[in-house]
Amino acid sequence: MRVPLLRLAHSRSGDKGDTSNIGLIALRPEYYPLLVKYVTAERVKAHFAGICFGEVRRFELPNLGALNFLLQQALGGGGTISLRTDAQGKTLSPALLKMEIEISAREAGLLL
Repeated sequence: MRVPLLRLAHSRSGDKGDTSNIGLIALRPEYYPLLVKYVTAERVKAHFAGICFGEVRRFELPNLGALNFLLQQALGGGGTISLRTDAQGKTLSPALLKMEIEISAREAGLLL
């Protein structure tokens, strides 16, 4: 079953220079293991192909039920010099929530 992250999490994003920071927070504690299992740095990098030109790093925050992603070289140089409309990367968090993951039927049972 394909599920958009919007069904499992909410998110928040910001910036530090040319690096976008996206927090992905599970809506329920039982969703966190699904995020850990399926939302890898590699998948996030592929999802933002054409936007993120550097490394994507993932940090696990189990006590918060959250993952934090750093997308390097993703903001056109950063807020003060970027010519992008969204120089601080605020639209990247809802863009991540559009990413779909493939989960098993058993895992889909958690969503009910």
